[in-house]
Amino acid sequence: MAQSFFSNLDNLSLRDIESEADLIPLMTTEDEEALESESLPEIVPILPLRNTVLFPGVVIPITAGRDKSIKLIKDANATNKIIGVVAQQNEAIENPNLEDIHKIGTVAQILRVLKMPDGNTTIIIQGKKRFKIKKIIEEKPYMKASIESIKESFSKKNDKKFTATIDSIKDLALQIINENPNIPSEASFAIKNIQTPSFLINFVASNMNVNVADKQKILSELDLFQRATMCLKYMNQEYQKLALKNDIQSRVRSEIDSQQREYYLHQQMKTIQEELGGVSYEEEVEEMRNKAKNKKWNIDVKNHFDKELIKMQRMNPQVAEYSIQRNYLDLFLDLPWNEFSKDNFDLNRAEKILNRDHFGLDQVKKRVIEYLAVLKLRNDMKSPILCLFGPPGVGKTSLGKSISEALGRKYVRISLGGMRDEAEIRGHRKTYIGALPGRILQSLKKAGTSNPVFVLDEIDKISSSFQGDPASALLEVLDPEQNTDFYDNFLEMGFDLSKVMFIATANSLDPISSALRDRMEMINVSGYTIEEKTSIAQKFLLPKQLKEHGLEKKHLKLKRSVLEKITEGYTRESGVRALEKQVAKAVRFAAKSLAMNEDYNNNPDIQDLFKILGPVKVHRDFYENNNVAGVVTGLAWTAVGGDILFIESAISLGKGNLTITGNLGKIMKESATIAMEYIKANANELGISKFSFDAYNYHIHVPEGATPKDGPSAGITMLTSIVSLLTQKRVKKNLAMTGEITLRGKVLPVGGIKEKILAAKRSKIKEIIICEENKKDIEEIHKSYLKGLKFHFVKEMKEVIEISITSKKVRGAKNFTTAKL
Repeated sequence: MAQSFFSNLDNLSLRDIESEADLIPLMTTEDEEALESESLPEIVPILPLRNTVLFPGVVIPITAGRDKSIKLIKDANATNKIIGVVAQQNEAIENPNLEDIHKIGTVAQILRVLKMPDGNTTIIIQGKKRFKIKKIIEEKPYMKASIESIKESFSKKNDKKFTATIDSIKDLALQIINENPNIPSEASFAIKNIQTPSFLINFVASNMNVNVADKQKILSELDLFQRATMCLKYMNQEYQKLALKNDIQSRVRSEIDSQQREYYLHQQMKTIQEELGGVSYEEEVEEMRNKAKNKKWNIDVKNHFDKELIKMQRMNPQVAEYSIQRNYLDLFLDLPWNEFSKDNFDLNRAEKILNRDHFGLDQVKKRVIEYLAVLKLRNDMKSPILCLFGPPGVGKTSLGKSISEALGRKYVRISLGGMRDEAEIRGHRKTYIGALPGRILQSLKKAGTSNPVFVLDEIDKISSSFQGDPASALLEVLDPEQNTDFYDNFLEMGFDLSKVMFIATANSLDPISSALRDRMEMINVSGYTIEEKTSIAQKFLLPKQLKEHGLEKKHLKLKRSVLEKITEGYTRESGVRALEKQVAKAVRFAAKSLAMNEDYNNNPDIQDLFKILGPVKVHRDFYENNNVAGVVTGLAWTAVGGDILFIESAISLGKGNLTITGNLGKIMKESATIAMEYIKANANELGISKFSFDAYNYHIHVPEGATPKDGPSAGITMLTSIVSLLTQKRVKKNLAMTGEITLRGKVLPVGGIKEKILAAKRSKIKEIIICEENKKDIEEIHKSYLKGLKFHFVKEMKEVIEISITSKKVRGAKNFTTAKL
């Protein structure tokens, strides 16, 4: 191999460079001639560069971060300091091979190696001569290649043109330096002192603001005149951009003041981007327009969107209204216009899912299966609007998830509890800053389909304020005749909600307006029996809690009798929330004992519950006896299910006053008054015609005075209690009753029949008296709940007295008929 010229720098003006040098001198004519006369090494290590191109004679800093590059620099710096520098075709490639790099590059000498604080290595290199890669010799630990020198060509017939081109390059470079405030004025000194045309082209090309591909084209051009022409072309483009920028600045400078600064900066950027052929805001508009092509809009929606899009194009992006308009159009694009999920019409599968997740609730399950069956026969049917009402904890909300899975639809839920702003439903008008659509459209946007199962939770707990009444806004949402074109204030267009399956949940129907109730199909989700709760705990709650606490089935087994005792003695509810908490407490007891290696009974008996859950917390009322006159068992509905209550009557000498105690409401007090007046009016028929009503005071009491009580259903119970008191006759054993009375003695129907019957069964009641019109409610109850009960259906109070009052006197019966004032 020929002696390397690059190993000896004495012939160049670079010989004075020391490690502390601040400047790198420019090449002289003698330096360039010396370079051209020297031979290249046959094999050099190849250093790929991501984002720049090295030209002969030019000095540039390079930061190396790849392990291969650092190894190459270290080895080269320890030997002859010669490397081959080439540009990558794609800067994103981390480990380039021969196919990923350009074949023409520049041999360079390492002038200085610097270790940076971030761990990278920075080198200062100077380009020497062009070369072409013949083939790769080695690839590990870094690429080494055999190379050949490239000689540039020049035709003498182009001498005048070439000289003029070089002069133009020099003049244009000086103009760019003068026009661009970012380039230091010292650069003009360097341009003026460059002596050779070849190095001038290389120096200018290296510092031009063009991409790597264009710089590589200049480096690869062998004809010096063509290379000069290419360089002049790119310089002209750069100068035109610079002149345009300066022209824009001069045009808008006179209009600038402190309030216009932000607007000016935007205009400047916008004008520049327009001249360069690309505007970011226009790209956003075009992106929206392309998305709109794929939407399933009708012609009215499409025209409205196009109109609003044109409006946004005319807006200044810096004003507040622009962001509102952008959000508005984004909502248009994100809403699932006529996008529907495919329903699963496998009725057996749907029924299996509903039975898997919920015990009982047959009426709800039946309605869902009916809807799915009809939808299977007629695919365009409107979705039903159901309202599941009942006590807390019976599974109303979770039922929505099961229904969505059974139908194969998306599940959406919003809680209406405490909502008092109509805009939560209808949205805000988009003229306001921070305007948003209502929660109905927001939820549909999140679901991505126009036919989800949509649960409106706690619809009975909506409140109203000066901001409007959300319940009134729901009238349109839940009306099948209106929700095909639901109007949201933000959207300003109708949106079809008719395919959405709305399921509302409520604990009580009283707070819901009659107009809203009329729009929904009411389904009563009543409380569970002791047997049902026990089954739910055994099949669902215990396995769930064992899994959540990291235990297996073998660690705790609760027998049915134990679960039944937990239900009766530690909970007082219609649902199973409190029961689940007690089961979780038992599981935690087992988990603690297991973690502390304590002995415990993994299959506890009823006697063990005191240790696990503490003393019994709920003491239920059971039927006692009929030894006392004036004590009758009634049936009541409460928020946590049914219950029995005792109506007690007492009599004392007085002036015919009626006293009613027990924290009773107005309606219940009126029932007592009606009962008393009915007895007075029908004393002959009741066998107490000789009784002097004005000689005594009467007291009716309902125990548990801390608990508020109201409603008309205790009417027949109060009347029976007073008749028993006045006649001193026993009330039929194991009997309970419920029903409203009138002054004529008619018995009227009441509500909450299922809950009341369950309470009677829990309290060992054998016979129940109810209104004839409540017979239809009994027929809807599962026969297993009615087992062991006998029903007496009555129309008038006479029938109640005949059934409930026996002929036997109570012990120590008193005689009031001879009393005188």
